[in-house]
Amino acid sequence: MGVELFREDAYLAACAARVEAVLQDGGVVLDRTVFYARGGGQPGDRGRLLLPDGAVLSVADTRRDGESGRVLHVPGPEAPVPAVGAAVGAEIDWPRRHRLMRMHSCLHLLCRAVDAPVTGGQIDDGKGRLDFDAGKTVIEAEAVVERLAAWIAEDRPIHASWIDEAELEARPELVRTLSVRPPRGQGRVRLVEIDGVDLQACGGTHVRSTGEIGRVTVGKIESKGRRNRRVTLLLGDAAG
Repeated sequence: MGVELFREDAYLAACAARVEAVLQDGGVVLDRTVFYARGGGQPGDRGRLLLPDGAVLSVADTRRDGESGRVLHVPGPEAPVPAVGAAVGAEIDWPRRHRLMRMHSCLHLLCRAVDAPVTGGQIDDGKGRLDFDAGKTVIEAEAVVERLAAWIAEDRPIHASWIDEAELEARPELVRTLSVRPPRGQGRVRLVEIDGVDLQACGGTHVRSTGEIGRVTVGKIESKGRRNRRVTLLLGDAAG
């Protein structure tokens, strides 16, 4: 398993690394990386690897190998193949990552803005959504936006910590989304806390404080079955 630098510092946009393996499908494994592998509803990073001969390998996606769990940097079409052992520079598409971080943190706020269990969710570039088991509860867009805007204006700090997996088992309330489970199998689980608002298990990347999220709007609220309601949010710079 390579060192996942984004776990400790989501603001690292680049790092030096060494190629550990190149899989048959072209996926590149590095000994350390700033690239987030898709999971937990958050897309994988895009970016590039700078090879020793000056060539540039575009990274179209980042995912995990199903067997080993290693982070795979998936090359774009006709990308050069790096040599195993080569020293490379790894650079993510930072503006895209930052938008994903802002939305991910905002969805944690949305968990608290709507008083209903979360059944699913997805983060996209500039937008995101959560599904709620709301039953007959009416979710009003204006009320949601007001709650989110208040927490964002307060610029509440966001920080991460770690607990043992055994403690997570004893505290099931820390898993907020029924269909998205936090990364496990390493003996510990990462928690993300928004001061005074939310605490939950999460392996994704987040901004440092709620003020960094910026303006958000509700794109739409729609029914998904008899009980589920889907709330879609847009970042202000995506909503126009």
